[in-house]
Amino acid sequence: MPAGSWFPEHFLFGAATAAHQIEGGNVNADWWAFEHDPGSGVIDTSGDACDSWHRWVQDLDIAQAIGLNAYRFSVEWARVEPEPGEVSDAALDHYRRVAAGCRERGLIPVVTLHHFTLPRWVAERGGFESAELPGRLAAYAARVGDALGDLIGLACTINEPSGVFPPKVRERARFEAVSATLRVAHHEMVAALRASRGAFPVGITLSMTEMEADEGGEAQLARAAEHMEDAYLRDLAGDDFVGVQTYTRTRFGPEGVRRPGDDVRRTKMGYEYRPEAVEHAVRRAAAVTGLPVVVTETGISTDDDAERIEFIDAVTEGIASCLADGLDVRGVFYWTLLDNFEWSLGYTQPFGLVACDRRTFERRLKPSATHWGSIARSVRRSPIPADAAQ
Repeated sequence: MPAGSWFPEHFLFGAATAAHQIEGGNVNADWWAFEHDPGSGVIDTSGDACDSWHRWVQDLDIAQAIGLNAYRFSVEWARVEPEPGEVSDAALDHYRRVAAGCRERGLIPVVTLHHFTLPRWVAERGGFESAELPGRLAAYAARVGDALGDLIGLACTINEPSGVFPPKVRERARFEAVSATLRVAHHEMVAALRASRGAFPVGITLSMTEMEADEGGEAQLARAAEHMEDAYLRDLAGDDFVGVQTYTRTRFGPEGVRRPGDDVRRTKMGYEYRPEAVEHAVRRAAAVTGLPVVVTETGISTDDDAERIEFIDAVTEGIASCLADGLDVRGVFYWTLLDNFEWSLGYTQPFGLVACDRRTFERRLKPSATHWGSIARSVRRSPIPADAAQ
């Protein structure tokens, strides 16, 4: 921690997870079907994942024990509504127990309603390209809000609208149409959640990077910024916060995105090592939206846990700088609590604060887990300067 840095009393220091990546056995989701397709290119199937559907108590105990005060998890639509209109009360009860378990441990439950996956029946009816999607997501959001709303601390409607995962919408016209549909869905979900049980802040989470253009790459950068970030950022008036998810910097040349060269420090994912990108994205999101910001994800895939600690410290220093300049930043969530299923890359990317044995599901804390927790404990005890509250 940089000397003299401070954080607001109720600042959230958490860890983030996603249902399909940790729960296991999510057989009704489109991703389960996709990853079992021999032509998908996925290098591993999710299988039992971290078995967190059954071991969620242990996960919450770990988050509490290391000193965190918030936990972000997702509710799996494919479990809640396995067939159209057929709602699983058992699944909703399960997620209510998770949210209640957070509260019992002093963890603010941050609930994401859509984290990449769709029920198979939704995918079969057009998925993200269906005109029915906003209404169906709104109805789903209403059910989740009615079941969990009195326990939710913050709600995230849609996690990182993206064209990378199924159905892999790459063509620009189709991608823009999907993005427009998802923005409509977000607003309808916000309205549904606000009309449901409880009162809690609602926002969306966006994948953002620090973008830089090399000579001749200015137009490519502008195009990417518009479709991946700005079209969403400009459309969030009335939301309670914006979630920012940042891992690296992206450089653009005349041909588009440029991969980091051999002379650039990279993470195991192949990203440029760039913790400073988080501060950049926070400042940009705040400037464009005028909303409070929550860093709902940031982290690093590495086999060297000392490097993970270095990354965490740099990110924390950047957020402290934002707060010192008066930006309204409400929390930071490290991605992720457990080494887990990293989508098309299977189990090859160790982002977690905690290692998880693929066969026994034994959880083993890495030094970075206690380090992140120690930051959370120490800054919550730090006084806020009088002039900072003005």
